[in-house]
Amino acid sequence: MCTTIDEMGVTKPHEQSAPSIISSPHHKCNGSTAASAANHNYRRDKTAFTQRYRVGQVLGKGGFGVVYAGVRRSDNLPVAIKHVAKKRVPEWSKISQDKVSMELKLLSLLQNVPGVINLIDYYILNDSLVYIMERPTNSIDLFNYITQKRFLTETTARFLMRQVVQTIERCHAKGVIHRDIKDENLLIDVRTGEVKLIDFGSGSFLHEEEYTDFTGTRVYSPPELIQTSKYTANPYTVWSIGILLFDMVQGDIPFELDEEICAAKPNYRRFISDECRHLIESCLQFNPEDRIKLEDIMCHPWLAQGEAKFCCNLPAASSSNSSSCSQDVPASSQPSSMSTSSSSSCSSRSQQSI
Repeated sequence: MCTTIDEMGVTKPHEQSAPSIISSPHHKCNGSTAASAANHNYRRDKTAFTQRYRVGQVLGKGGFGVVYAGVRRSDNLPVAIKHVAKKRVPEWSKISQDKVSMELKLLSLLQNVPGVINLIDYYILNDSLVYIMERPTNSIDLFNYITQKRFLTETTARFLMRQVVQTIERCHAKGVIHRDIKDENLLIDVRTGEVKLIDFGSGSFLHEEEYTDFTGTRVYSPPELIQTSKYTANPYTVWSIGILLFDMVQGDIPFELDEEICAAKPNYRRFISDECRHLIESCLQFNPEDRIKLEDIMCHPWLAQGEAKFCCNLPAASSSNSSSCSQDVPASSQPSSMSTSSSSSCSSRSQQSI
């Protein structure tokens, strides 16, 4: 699944002029039924799509789709337009009477959740699904941000990590698990440090039972998945948070090989505080039951008590702010951010530089 560019957005939820994409099941009046039927029909009309949106250049290609820059004609809102072939959809669900991909369903459940990229609209064409996503003009994925900075200070990492953990908690409160938390699936506004979680292509409904399916990123996955192909939601997520925090403050992920993941012994390359190390290692415990609880992470002393601020000091080329459809995305975020949700390849900078 395309990761960064297919779901870019800057407009905040209250700034979107598009109506909610979800029709309420409680509205039984004739007018509401007629409106629902109209929505059902226009979503299948390619002409309606082209009348509402102007498609620009290709931003990237992933395992399941192609992503284009676009503009909503009514107000020139920059959008990302993602085409996904129906034959490539790994799991199906429903929005009202529409049969849609699981990713679309999950995004519909997360409408206007702070920290999650917003789904503006969608279309169901003959052989493909079309997602209309918000798209930011000053954002870069966290993978590229860390690459340009080499590593993040604890102050910056804390500022970003607080947002990430809070967003994950909000998703879980809505009954959604992302299952691919990593730097490539986080957009950061280089002016403000605001973080957006994107790409729910590996996501699912949250439940307490074991999961046995996996389409996320292997090097962010815990030992129990490597060894048994089974895992539960919160310990899995907590492990991914530990990998992400290590990546932020050390400049790369701690593990690349399965045996390294199962050893669960990170090797620190740079000095960090004892409190930061403690949080990382509390997340990266071999036994799932020994890991810090997801609900306790925000209360950890390193995250709760230290200074947190964001300074915009990237090179000018990485935060360009063009008003044109094709140049709204910084060039540095385009190629490497288009990874696929189903990929199990390593996301380390050392391997990508080979």
